[in-house]
Amino acid sequence: MAKNAEVVEALAEVARGIELLRERDAVLAAVMDRAGPFVIEPEKDLFKSLVRAIIAQQISTGAARSIYGKLVAAVGGEARLIAGLQKLSLEELRAAGLSAQKQRYLRDLAQKVAAGTVRIHAVSGMSNEEAIAELTQVVGVGKWTVQMLLIFSLGRLDVFPGDDLGVRTAIRRLYRKRALPKAKQLGRYEKLWQPYASIASWYCWRSLEFKD
Repeated sequence: MAKNAEVVEALAEVARGIELLRERDAVLAAVMDRAGPFVIEPEKDLFKSLVRAIIAQQISTGAARSIYGKLVAAVGGEARLIAGLQKLSLEELRAAGLSAQKQRYLRDLAQKVAAGTVRIHAVSGMSNEEAIAELTQVVGVGKWTVQMLLIFSLGRLDVFPGDDLGVRTAIRRLYRKRALPKAKQLGRYEKLWQPYASIASWYCWRSLEFKD
């Protein structure tokens, strides 16, 4: 029952966010009409999400999915990812399709989580800024990666990924900017969309799919 109540409240909060954004931003309201309902299915296992995020850096979604599957098979299942990433040899990691750089990133992640240096299980109770500071201790994990995890893994509704190229491109198109805005020039949008910047950003990404 408690979980059902949480789901109902989460949906109600999204509905409040949609209504507020429609009232404040006519441009975004038009995007909402075209794009349809806001849909995110959070993945609560942050470690698994971080592993996937690191693997996905600079490669296609299909390739990332394949490598993740091979890695999971090599360690003996998702439940063994932390231990397995510390035990697998470099040759075994390479056989799963991981570059030398990503091998280093994933080992660093597993070692720091296992040692308690990165308190991954405490992140859900942290502010956005605290979560970014905590998770960027991992080599290869930057602010943007953590922001994506906050949105798509934890389902947070007030994350503004101002460095994201897709968000910046969408703002240039939707608000008819002459040039691609820099992150530091987007303060007015962050303020306009708070406390539902994640919803607004999601619709920015969806707007990039429009043909005109």
